[in-house]
Amino acid sequence: MPIKDSEHAFCNTCKITDPLNSITPIKDSEHFMVSAFIDHRLDGVIRVISIINRNSLQPLYCIHCSAEQVCKTVHTEVQIHDDHFAFPFHVSDVICKGRHMQNATHVLISTKDSDNSATEYLPIKNRVRMNTFKYNFTVCSSNLFGDYNSVLQFVQTMEMYKLLGVQHVVIYKTSCGPDLEKLLKHYETEGMLEIVPWPIDQFLNQSSGWNIKHHKGDIQYYGQLVTLNECIYRHMYQSKYVLLNDIDEIIMPYKHTSLPSVMEDLQSAHPNIGVFLIENHIFPKTQFEESGKFKRAEWNNIPGVNIMEHIYREPDRKN
Repeated sequence: MPIKDSEHAFCNTCKITDPLNSITPIKDSEHFMVSAFIDHRLDGVIRVISIINRNSLQPLYCIHCSAEQVCKTVHTEVQIHDDHFAFPFHVSDVICKGRHMQNATHVLISTKDSDNSATEYLPIKNRVRMNTFKYNFTVCSSNLFGDYNSVLQFVQTMEMYKLLGVQHVVIYKTSCGPDLEKLLKHYETEGMLEIVPWPIDQFLNQSSGWNIKHHKGDIQYYGQLVTLNECIYRHMYQSKYVLLNDIDEIIMPYKHTSLPSVMEDLQSAHPNIGVFLIENHIFPKTQFEESGKFKRAEWNNIPGVNIMEHIYREPDRKN
């Protein structure tokens, strides 16, 4: 949905302040901004990860501002992702196209071609293209919501990640149980866990599943695909590899001792491949390891699933 207006500049006399939440409503619309990035692969355009109501499309403008608070308006192209599962709201990329946008520090998606009163500008990330990575492996975990309080499972998963060579885990948090809340703060203080607030329930009627026939709502699974897309761009220049996992999923090598050694072999065999899909298998929590060696007494009062007890997987599903 391109808007073919001419680029023009104006001076914003208001103080630009970064939004406190990770979801910012676009004024006079049913859409939302999430985060903004310079995309160096596309000649430095600004990419704004957004939530767009597919049933309420309208012209949108991109207002980007420099450190001197000189703002320019350029046209946008709204790219709604295909896999929306028929829900009205879905993750979209709002692409701001214009000249010299690499100098921009903040951006606003607006229904007007100029807005001197707006202060809810997004800071633009990835402005500097890094040549070295802070992390080798980052896990982006989909949304944490409801009263999820599986402390034992979360601890075992985080510690398993460490053994496998993961340095960084990102969680988009809507809500969780009280015991897990304490544990999240522990791993955040330790430095391994990054918690991104995700108050999707304050803005939309979120669905608890992916099938709109069985799980009604405005957006699929608490905006899962929004957060995973955001996480990829957030860590584009921070992490060499980004793994998209649910909290109850672990990529477990069986011929290697760690994920770095797995990727070393995979990249050697497929030097031109940038994305790998890992086959999923389900280990039901109704089946237990027979010896009971992982049913430890000191874990009896800790809430959550003991993943060490469940070592049998379901047969492969042909289809």
